Amino acid sequence: MRPFWLHQALATESELPAPPLTQDLHTDICIVGGGYSGLWTAILLRQQAPSLRVTLIEADLCGAGASGRNGGCVLGWASKYPTLKRLFGDDEARRLVIESERSVTEIGDFCQYHGIDAEFRHDGTLFTANNSRQQAAIAPLMSSLSEQGIGSFCALSASEVKRRSGSPCQTQGWFSPQAATVQPAKLVRGLRRVALELGVTLFESTPMLSLEKGRPAQVVTPGGRIFADRVVLATNAWTARLLPRLRRTIAIVSSDMVITEPAPELVSATGLSDGVSVLDSRTFVYYYRTTPEGRLMLGKGGNTFAFGAHVHRCFDRPSPYRSALQQSLTRFFPSLADIPLAASWTGPSDRSVTGLPFFGTLPDHPNIAYGFGYSGNGVGPTRMGAKLLCALVLEQDNAWRHSPLAQGPLGNFPPEPVRYMGSLLVRNAIRRKENAEDLERHPRPWDEWLASFAAAASKADKVTP
Repeated sequence: MRPFWLHQALATESELPAPPLTQDLHTDICIVGGGYSGLWTAILLRQQAPSLRVTLIEADLCGAGASGRNGGCVLGWASKYPTLKRLFGDDEARRLVIESERSVTEIGDFCQYHGIDAEFRHDGTLFTANNSRQQAAIAPLMSSLSEQGIGSFCALSASEVKRRSGSPCQTQGWFSPQAATVQPAKLVRGLRRVALELGVTLFESTPMLSLEKGRPAQVVTPGGRIFADRVVLATNAWTARLLPRLRRTIAIVSSDMVITEPAPELVSATGLSDGVSVLDSRTFVYYYRTTPEGRLMLGKGGNTFAFGAHVHRCFDRPSPYRSALQQSLTRFFPSLADIPLAASWTGPSDRSVTGLPFFGTLPDHPNIAYGFGYSGNGVGPTRMGAKLLCALVLEQDNAWRHSPLAQGPLGNFPPEPVRYMGSLLVRNAIRRKENAEDLERHPRPWDEWLASFAAAASKADKVTP
């Protein structure tokens, strides 16, 4: 299946697919995965060390995975500050929040410099809380950010929240200008073009069948072997399948989306006149934003969970939650009830225990690096992740290489079938708990107890677009 964004992006470009690998090849660095993580890493490596031979392989087309089917919300890590501080200390937490917001600007500048028409709109994000429980949970986060002088959120009046969000359902919110929206597939296809222009060797329709560790390492594909001094695994939700030893480090959970047909006048009349993204503060968040042509996209995380951290075919089809999402869209925007939906789709998100990505090298094989676990917020942070992967690969003595993010996973989920059955129990409890909170009722103690397992890192960690 080609999700809406990728179908739209491919229809407007004339690039032919790169050929598959058909013979053995020797290279300095082999990157596995043609999404944001892999392409940003390839680009930064060629920019920092132009003499390196960099080869990238992609199992399908660049952007066919999560990078071409997310919500296109370019967000920072301010909402994760409490978790960052608890895990890494105040100095590193502050650095990462600042770097995450800087990445938003860097992506926009990169698109402008290289002529990538990714529909980048640096119009900020609105983080909302729509019942007393949500408001009480978010207030300490915002106070902490304000006290530390980091992040860029400011509180809005109730009337301003409703105006900026376009919805009468949004009652309290905080706005940050340091966020943007993009057409995600146009961004990843633009990164592909720049990577090729910089001399990256690309093979599409070339899955990695196995990895033979050593120096050089051998990446085995259907058409040949790649002998590489160093390997970067940038396969995100698919990494757990490729590296069984890391299978328990993530849970694969869906994010489901719908998008309307263009209706610029009706959408603008709601108050959504720019590219602001709106996210609520549920555990499995609702998020929405407009497009320049006057469509409205709405999504929700936390619906389908995978058994064994395997990306099943159910993550590559129209969303089974299309009707529920359409009802939610109508609830948020009663005036848009008659606009037909153009498409629905779903995609896999690699949720880590902490809600943060992690990076590292394989034990006894420091020439093989990996990074994944973006937990639904990867459009902006993958550029930071690429900086960290470059630091590992090039053995740079800098803050990225020495970051605690580079020490591998920070926890494991239970083994199967406990992880899968437990995820369903927790998901359903969260749904009941949040339904009760929406009605300003006290959730049942059993549901609150089960829901607390989803907040192992922090109540600020969300499954976001």
